[in-house]
Amino acid sequence: MKHLGKAVFGIAVTVFLLWFVLKDVDVGQVVSEIARGNFLLLAASISVATFGFLIRAFRWKVLLAPVRRDTTLRSRFAGVSIGFMANNVLPARVGEFARAYALSRLEPVSATAAFGSLVVERFMDGVILLLFLVIPVLTPGFPAVEALSQGSGRAMFQFAIALVVGVLLFLVVMAALPGVFLSIAERVTALLPERLRDKVMGAVRGLLDSIAIMRDPKLLALGFAWSLFFWTWHGLSFWLGMLAFGIDTGFVSAIFTEAVVGFGVAIPSAPGFFGTFHFAANFALTTVYGVPEAESLAFAFAYHFGGWIPITVIGLWFAWQLGLSLGDVGSAEGQIEEALESQGGQEVDRRPTP
Repeated sequence: MKHLGKAVFGIAVTVFLLWFVLKDVDVGQVVSEIARGNFLLLAASISVATFGFLIRAFRWKVLLAPVRRDTTLRSRFAGVSIGFMANNVLPARVGEFARAYALSRLEPVSATAAFGSLVVERFMDGVILLLFLVIPVLTPGFPAVEALSQGSGRAMFQFAIALVVGVLLFLVVMAALPGVFLSIAERVTALLPERLRDKVMGAVRGLLDSIAIMRDPKLLALGFAWSLFFWTWHGLSFWLGMLAFGIDTGFVSAIFTEAVVGFGVAIPSAPGFFGTFHFAANFALTTVYGVPEAESLAFAFAYHFGGWIPITVIGLWFAWQLGLSLGDVGSAEGQIEEALESQGGQEVDRRPTP
């Protein structure tokens, strides 16, 4: 019952967005466009996208280095797979919690430290996606600058910039002045009930440990390099998927579309990002690049569902290997919250990481 409100709201958002993208389109035509697609190219696209989860696992080694340097690739890939499977089939976006919890079952890394590393990962993703959003706009061939200067396009663009800048400032302050930040957090939470205060302070301490990478220029550069590589690779999967449905607007349009989708799926939705993915992809391809709506939606539905299947199956297999039920995976958030509470009264080393 804990996540019932979130689940209902997410389902409502999904239903509304699916209705919105399909209300002015002939669904039969969309189905026909899917049937006419090049399934060899689509399979290549999905294969590239699925391999991207392994690239995520390689990158995670860098982000985990401040807390443990010798985690295995198999453990990290299992965690990544279980996390994305959880987002695909369970409500309330528990995937990040499930990913951290799964890694803690496989490696001597606390779930809270693993979870903190994912905050840094999301920040790096946001920076790269913001670049992929801005760079195409600045290219001479960008077709519709006005689409990002008014209405929903402007709101999405401003949201993306504000989100990345806000997280950047927050993490920089935390990394540069951990002792000061901890002291401020202690004062701010002093008026909270003890249990809630312990939970919040535990989260702060876990995050301070994990963002030590922000004080290590070498690790920070490696993290950004892996992030750039991952999103460029993932852009290749978008490009191949678009070509499968006759959308030949170039690779730059593919990375722009993945950036719009990347920020679009941050909107709460039902499990699997249904609705938010399709709305964002349709906006990028139809509103900005002028692709016929039936073609853009054929790509969105086929690429999204095609990519949904492999990582869900892989994640379920790893969960089975670990002896985890979907209920266990879904309870990962509670497990991490309990761990954070237990850390709430502990002291943290305020010295900069060497």
